[in-house]
Amino acid sequence: MMNLSKRMLTKEEEDAAGDEIEVRREDQDKINKFSRLHSHELILEEELKVKNVRLSLCPNCPEYAVLNPKQKEKEELDDISTELELADEDEKVPYKIGDSFFHLPLEQAQELLGLSMAKIEEEIGELEDKMSAIREEMTQLKVELYARFGKTINLET
Repeated sequence: MMNLSKRMLTKEEEDAAGDEIEVRREDQDKINKFSRLHSHELILEEELKVKNVRLSLCPNCPEYAVLNPKQKEKEELDDISTELELADEDEKVPYKIGDSFFHLPLEQAQELLGLSMAKIEEEIGELEDKMSAIREEMTQLKVELYARFGKTINLET
């Protein structure tokens, strides 16, 4: 009887297993679960990209802080903050949320920007935690399925 411990098969064990391995219900459930996890991982990766493209400067008006979730990268948050630091403290700063501009005191615009940055960073952290958990589970399923099927199954994503 072959040892089905949670490890990869050696070349000899793969060859000895033969070409035809019966797929049990338990195996099919693991394969299906792996597939669902992989799909969920791809969705989370897309969501993470959207979260990383949250705030940006209006290209035609660099003094504006624009909340626009799908156009610029998150790294520009620091640029917005720097731009606001250079603005005159007595001026009202046009701050865009959605489709509306609000003329806010500089301090309030900086506070809103900080809150937005913190919220986005928290959401990104949550998504990364979910992705990490999914990847760990996928790795475990890979080990189990490769131990059972060897080269006859491809779980590379």
